[in-house]
Amino acid sequence: MKKIKKILIGTHNRGKYREICALLPKNLKKISPAKYKIKPPKESGKTFKANSILKARHFSLKSGLYSISDDSGLEVVALKNKPGIYSARWAKMLGGFNTAMKKIILLLKDKKKRDANFVCSLTLCYPSGKSISSTKKLKGTISKKIKGSKGFGYDAIFIPEKKKKTFGQMTRKSKMKSDHRYLAYKELKRKVTVF
Repeated sequence: MKKIKKILIGTHNRGKYREICALLPKNLKKISPAKYKIKPPKESGKTFKANSILKARHFSLKSGLYSISDDSGLEVVALKNKPGIYSARWAKMLGGFNTAMKKIILLLKDKKKRDANFVCSLTLCYPSGKSISSTKKLKGTISKKIKGSKGFGYDAIFIPEKKKKTFGQMTRKSKMKSDHRYLAYKELKRKVTVF
């Protein structure tokens, strides 16, 4: 199949936009939804995959372009996998990710298990409406305090399995070689032929 020359990155989150752009081939022209003045859709899905598909289809339909969108979040096992799909909304409700991270640390204060997962569902939507998705889960633990100022979202409290640093302490390069978004992209790339 013919390779595409441009793609709309279906997100208004600057951190996600940067990371998705860095994963895609360099010769592929990346377009922001702001160029088309496209507002984000209401995330009504009950799973990461459902929201990822919903967003990719919305941005593709509004722009007429191929679109790639992700839905991702943090699942804390001791908190019954919350905040999960509501990760960003919950942080917004609390006044930002810094407050949300402090809240999680507080909720885990008396818990022995600090297991957590970072989940990413990535969807490529074709202008025809066809979509292909990939969902990956990265295991890790929650640190006892906020560590590092790199990354975004909950990066500064998530320590990936077999690592000693939080994503917030890692360089973007080392984070992107192992994070949930990279794993989802790697699998998606095997499924598609357009890039």
